[in-house]
Amino acid sequence: MHNQTGVQLADSDRARFARCIEASKRVNWDIDRDVIRGRTFDMEQTFLPQGLSKVAELSFLDAAEQRLLSQIQGRTYAYIFGLVERFINAKVLDLSRDHALGDQTALEALVRFSEEELKHQELFRRIEALAEEQMPPGYKQAGDPDAIALAVLSMETWAVLMLTLHIELFTQLHYRESLEPDESLSPLFKDVFLFHWKEESQHAIMDELELRRLDASLSDAERDKAVDDFIALVGAVDGLLQLQAAEDTRYFLEICGRSLGKAEQEAVGAGVLKAYRWQYILSGAQHRPFQRILGDLITEAQAQRVNQALSPLMAA
Repeated sequence: MHNQTGVQLADSDRARFARCIEASKRVNWDIDRDVIRGRTFDMEQTFLPQGLSKVAELSFLDAAEQRLLSQIQGRTYAYIFGLVERFINAKVLDLSRDHALGDQTALEALVRFSEEELKHQELFRRIEALAEEQMPPGYKQAGDPDAIALAVLSMETWAVLMLTLHIELFTQLHYRESLEPDESLSPLFKDVFLFHWKEESQHAIMDELELRRLDASLSDAERDKAVDDFIALVGAVDGLLQLQAAEDTRYFLEICGRSLGKAEQEAVGAGVLKAYRWQYILSGAQHRPFQRILGDLITEAQAQRVNQALSPLMAA
């Protein structure tokens, strides 16, 4: 149920939305002019850095094979971001209605957020097309973005926003700590996530503002249900990662150019799944800004439930 009279914002929150608008205008970029610039992927270059891909842990693979696996993981990295931005955009549009007859600064900021998410989805579709041109046939995406978005959006809005905040914080972490410092990466792949990061920085601020606004309206019972939904969403993400890791392992084994033994095949599968769990769940869950915001909003008992859900993934 949306508030048709509009939400009243504190001056400090309105100022943060205004700063997001200013930053959005300052960093605004175009897919062709600024990111792709007529380039294609060079298959002699690494896509995803070792800090994310974990390919160096598979020591029985030679350098070319590790590079190939980083490229497959990088292709999936772009696909997964395009996938999650489908439900993120739908939720942002939904939330913007709360401000439509109220604070126009918040409304403009969220509309810009939505426009940028649509642009990001188009960017990742373009990147998939460029990867398909250069890589052998057989790659498969394990999930349908619309079907996954419908499932996610059936959950409590608090849970969807918490998952969204988690994603948009770890995208920044990945760029700053792993992608930006690595001079050996494909310049095109690196630029995709440079420009993505420039806009995600504003999105995470708005995620937090809207999450805290919503949280203030919840009863204890409603928040407890939302925590359960958040845990369920993390489990659903892990289910998707298991499917995609299996597909990417199959694809790698088909195109790597040699036959690996059964133990090595299993090690590749386990290594890819470990990398994906790190990329999409654990790196964000352990990120201090996310832990701080989550900790502000939930009880100690709820935090224990979240940690219990995550612990099997850390041990795997």
